[in-house]
Amino acid sequence: MIDLAVANDQETFERMGEPLAERGIAVHHVPVRERTIPLGEPPWGPDEYDVGFVYPGRLMEGGVADALLEIPWLNDHETVLTSRNKGEVLARLERADLPVPRSVYVSNDVSEDELAAVFDRFDPPVVVKPNSTTRGVGVAKAHDLDSFLGICDYLSLVHDYRATGDQSFLVQEYLPNATDYRVMVLEGEYVGAVERRLPDEAIGEGQWKHNVHRGAEATGVELPDAWRELAESVAAELEIPFVGVDLLETDDRLVVNETNARPTIDEETKYEPDFYDRLAAAIRTTAD
Repeated sequence: MIDLAVANDQETFERMGEPLAERGIAVHHVPVRERTIPLGEPPWGPDEYDVGFVYPGRLMEGGVADALLEIPWLNDHETVLTSRNKGEVLARLERADLPVPRSVYVSNDVSEDELAAVFDRFDPPVVVKPNSTTRGVGVAKAHDLDSFLGICDYLSLVHDYRATGDQSFLVQEYLPNATDYRVMVLEGEYVGAVERRLPDEAIGEGQWKHNVHRGAEATGVELPDAWRELAESVAAELEIPFVGVDLLETDDRLVVNETNARPTIDEETKYEPDFYDRLAAAIRTTAD
């Protein structure tokens, strides 16, 4: 039996426990946040677990856990850090000729004239997106220059706190009425996809972000081969073993919006029939 350490005890942890146990992998919750950890007397030793699932999202806590656990991770520190840097991801994908939204990377502080020049590059509205946040936190839409500059002012206030490590954000084209997909790729191969759709009531109230944590519903879908291959190309370019690739589809375009190296696992029925067989095999390979 392989002992798998999982830092997060939410949906993914609950869903993976039984399927992996049936395949010889025991799933253990190893909390690294919102707790105290005596470094000289840690709650777990280096021989207690064989492998970690994905590196903790809070990178400082992850560093402590990594040092104490001394285990390999399916998605390690480097891959999580790469995916978290939205600007780096888009730059690397664009250099590889993979389709992404038109974007401008802004490293604060810059002048108001420079920001106005950025806004003028787009047909409004524009999307303003903090470079390293998750779950849609801080993402805003600006319909005019005044609103855009106001959002940038708020970001500058946040960045004035010097402990905020990332003082950058993205300005992107807004793709109206785009359909949002999360495509899962494991060890370079497609393993399933969901469409993330807002309820009609939420759309009527003006909501436009498709994050599940903000009320969107995830429904399993079959994707064309070309779309699967695009997601696989993203995973290969970024060298991330287990990654969620977010695609946006409009009437005439399909673009890679973001990636997530700490993706939530949905119900088993939303993935390929051999998903857990392949996940178990990837975990064993990492442990070895």
